[in-house]
Amino acid sequence: MSIAAANTSMRVPAGFRNLLEGLTREVLREQPTDVVAFAAQYFQKLLESREASDIDPVAWGAMLED
Repeated sequence: MSIAAANTSMRVPAGFRNLLEGLTREVLREQPTDVVAFAAQYFQKLLESREASDIDPVAWGAMLED
């Protein structure tokens, strides 16, 4: 059974756009052959950086979007 999604409104979470722009910038700069593996590595490094510095790039990006 399918449900019509025409009346459903979806919002992008705060900071998500900034997060994807950062990934996109790095993909364009590095031109990886395996984009999925590159993205996984990129987000792993971002997570490690966040844990080491207590600075959340998603929260920071959300402030930039406002």
